[in-house]
Amino acid sequence: MAISIRLEPEDEARLAELARRTGRSKTFYVREAIHEHLDDLEERYWADAVVHEWEESGKPNRPAGQLWDELGV
Repeated sequence: MAISIRLEPEDEARLAELARRTGRSKTFYVREAIHEHLDDLEERYWADAVVHEWEESGKPNRPAGQLWDELGV
């Protein structure tokens, strides 16, 4: 699948220089960056959704320290 992105000039310059220095393509490094960070992004947005769902549920909350004490952690 082909996509098009707009980069800030500074980011494009850094990417171009990295590609030039290493002999790899800019596309290679864009793919690497996506691969490296996609799991983190998915997890972050999943966690945000879970927190929002919990807050909307009206279930009681307590500080993490209290929970750890209750669990003996």
